[in-house]
Amino acid sequence: MRQIGRRGFVAATAGALTSLAVAGEAVAATAANGAAAGAEGAAGSGGRHSTHTELRGMWLATVVNRDWPSKPGLPAAEQRAELLKFLDTAVDRKLNTVVFQVRPTADALWPSPFEPWAECLTGVQGKDPGWDPLGTAVKEAHKRGLELHAWFNPYRVANHTDPSRLIPSHPARKHPDWVLPYGGKLYYNPGIPEVRKFVQDAMLDAVRRYDIDAVHWDDYFYPYPVAGQVFEDDAQYAKYGAGFPDKASWRRDNTDRLVRETAERIKKIKKHVAFGISPFGVWRNIATDPTGSDTKAGVQTYDDLYADTRKWVKEGWIDYITPQIYWNIGFAAADYAKLVPWWSEVVKGTGVDLYIGEALYKAGDPAQPAPWQDVAEVSRHLTFAKQYPEVRGHCYFSALECVNDKNGAFARAVADHYKSRVRPPRQG
Repeated sequence: MRQIGRRGFVAATAGALTSLAVAGEAVAATAANGAAAGAEGAAGSGGRHSTHTELRGMWLATVVNRDWPSKPGLPAAEQRAELLKFLDTAVDRKLNTVVFQVRPTADALWPSPFEPWAECLTGVQGKDPGWDPLGTAVKEAHKRGLELHAWFNPYRVANHTDPSRLIPSHPARKHPDWVLPYGGKLYYNPGIPEVRKFVQDAMLDAVRRYDIDAVHWDDYFYPYPVAGQVFEDDAQYAKYGAGFPDKASWRRDNTDRLVRETAERIKKIKKHVAFGISPFGVWRNIATDPTGSDTKAGVQTYDDLYADTRKWVKEGWIDYITPQIYWNIGFAAADYAKLVPWWSEVVKGTGVDLYIGEALYKAGDPAQPAPWQDVAEVSRHLTFAKQYPEVRGHCYFSALECVNDKNGAFARAVADHYKSRVRPPRQG
């Protein structure tokens, strides 16, 4: 965002659990969409777009109905009205990008030939909701001058471990050897080449069929570690792991292949569609690797999720990265003021855009530390990030908090930093 409810989910930092939201943006639009954006920007801000460009995004989560729909089984007209209200909120808050979760649990928010309709829509996996949420979101976002980034989760199959609860036609039922239980959930096994091809095919169907502006992934690759649990991929390692020094290296290569192959396939289908990833905010701690950040996080994406996020930037496989820096300025284990400079150095000279994932859900939450009770904390993040020209925008988790804004922190940030609407960087 690590347990469902905030895109997911709780990660340990410095030996303790630090609450994080799974999150988990930006791009070249077609000339027609650019024109629409300009017209809408003029109307929405009382004038023309600023010549300044930055990404201003919000995640719109659908897993377990986190943000939308408000509950499963609503009539199509009510679902549509709720969706449009979120898009209107984005315009009202002078945002320019919505990151819409369209494949939350190996199911789809469009009529996919690969996977069933998403359970979050009707309450019944595979049941036609009577409309096309992704198609509607793309069209209505562009009408409002917003980019629509389609957010996919590659490997999560279900938030339970019982395959019999999936509909009989589900690919995970047809290929039970593709699926592993872990930590109370079902996952596709990243170590199987056929799995990697299938999940790419399922996601890229949306790229072919819709005028989305970007493909967006969050922080889930191999699952977050769960004490006492084993991800049982020994057989696949024995079959495919020759030539690797250890299983960890083989797993990282599996994730690298998924990223690199998806990037190549997106550009072959539609060159202008961007590919962005929003990982957990810590690649490696400096105590683990001198190249790492000055942090003491209990989770490191390289070691625990087998996701070499720094490499993807350096190799230029992705167009943007949105690390989830979901901690306050001064947080001892993972300080916002240390991670923003570290990520700025990572992207410098690569051509990869850097957007910062912001934990808006923490603002005003009484369970969070004192800095999050301060209405100015989120605004301070934006002020701090302006020191680093590599930071080209921010994305907020999540849409529900953009609407409800518990303690007014988002309204304060908008008032302080978003005087008028602007274009996203790749559209500028």
